[in-house]
Amino acid sequence: MKSIVVFCGSSEGANAVYASNAYELGETFAKKNIQLVYGGAKIGIMGKVAEGALTNGGKVIGVIPEFLTLKEVFHEGLTELIVTQNMQERKLKMHDLSDGIIMLPGGFGTLEEFFEMLTWSQLGLHQYPIGILNTNGFYDPLINMMQQMVTEGFVKNDHLNTILVDTNIENLLEKMKQYHPLPTPKWIKKEQL
Repeated sequence: MKSIVVFCGSSEGANAVYASNAYELGETFAKKNIQLVYGGAKIGIMGKVAEGALTNGGKVIGVIPEFLTLKEVFHEGLTELIVTQNMQERKLKMHDLSDGIIMLPGGFGTLEEFFEMLTWSQLGLHQYPIGILNTNGFYDPLINMMQQMVTEGFVKNDHLNTILVDTNIENLLEKMKQYHPLPTPKWIKKEQL
């Protein structure tokens, strides 16, 4: 993997471990020469993951919709900042720039971005490894909910198992490196979305 998109919160959360772990992820990307693609903000753990990469000589591409640049939350020190017309174009651009996906702790927007990419994988629109860095057990309830979806017959277990979860950055990246996608037919082309 040469470029990974990271979805995460625009807040730092209630526990300092979220920000420090985000910084460490960015730092790890820089040391492994993995380009960071993210939402372009300077605030929250979004800003921390970018700082971790930039401080250690990494490449960081921010992708931000135009309306958020007007609120002056964008990071001015990035390798590249791409401004899109809207949120949908932003997600498509982030997808196109990456070959892997990681979700850190975050709120509604983080979940929305993650689940859209997960759905695209399920539909065969991409075959990227999708990881959850489960810092401090943050996503334990979500993982239980997704297991409930399998139990109740709404999600296939094979699709659930495509989500790679770990609390350790190095372990998660290794799982992503070893990932073998499901042989899923491509039902829909991205251009049709």
